[in-house]
Amino acid sequence: MKNKNLTRKERIKQRAKASREKLKKSREEFSKEFRKAINTAIVAAFGFLMALVWRDVITEYVDKISAVSPVKGKLISALIVTFVSVIGILVISRLFSVEE
Repeated sequence: MKNKNLTRKERIKQRAKASREKLKKSREEFSKEFRKAINTAIVAAFGFLMALVWRDVITEYVDKISAVSPVKGKLISALIVTFVSVIGILVISRLFSVEE
């Protein structure tokens, strides 16, 4: 074993160096993951803001469509919004999919 030839002081220095390198790597990984989490949170906040703005536009449009329909009300609104949302989710999922 090569560590037997080293003095106790040298072995301690090697362990300390290995610990510092491990700590540095761990800190870099944490920093990277933290930045990704912050990025995701900010993007989600902007998405929520856009959804709130578009909500009024979509609600007004759906109300006009459902007023002409013989079956008025929340059912038609819910179906139209659900359809548009599902299509939007599919399109966004394909655009931003990550290949593994």
